Amino acid sequence: MSSDNAPARGAAQQQPLQIVARSGSALRDYVPALAALRIEVFREWPYLYEGDMDYERNYLQTYVDSPRAVVVLALAGDQVVGAATGLPLADETPEFQQPFIDHGYAPAEVFYCAESVLRAPWRGRGVGHEFFALREQHARGLGGFRYSAFCRVERPDDHPLRPANYAPLDAFWQRRGYREQRKLRTFYSWKDVGADRETEKPMIFWLKHLESTP
Repeated sequence: MSSDNAPARGAAQQQPLQIVARSGSALRDYVPALAALRIEVFREWPYLYEGDMDYERNYLQTYVDSPRAVVVLALAGDQVVGAATGLPLADETPEFQQPFIDHGYAPAEVFYCAESVLRAPWRGRGVGHEFFALREQHARGLGGFRYSAFCRVERPDDHPLRPANYAPLDAFWQRRGYREQRKLRTFYSWKDVGADRETEKPMIFWLKHLESTP
């Protein structure tokens, strides 16, 4: 999931960013900021995620507890303004593994780039490329992974909350070497902004051979 490639604006264009990769216990102090950031950015189209801090803290604990997971942080001073997460697909939930199993992929050979989030003022500065590059570098360093993958939500073109100026990130992902795999799909539930209950959304996977570079 990604929200990291829209145009930059304002004074943030001039503010330096530090991009760092962190794993395990080094992430613990960042969990509250990461939880708040995910809720903030994923409220935007196309995810429209209502957000729940307790869920977010539990979700992010997976990355603290998993020795092979990584979170790439974008830091403006001591403020977390962006993050990208990744972990072996074998450490993910069955909903994400099953489409790969059904189509002959071994989850142990797939590194899953779970999401990228970046606050709007810092977009358009190439951070999205660094997010992918560092996660792919991490996967190669671990060894044993043939593929890197992520998924995106599929929303109808006539959705009433779709912004008129929305530009999909397909071209950006393709430049990174990823290709959409419409046969690889799953469903995941969350509560949309303003909704009274969770609903399932279709999620489409994109895949890249880790031997290839953009």
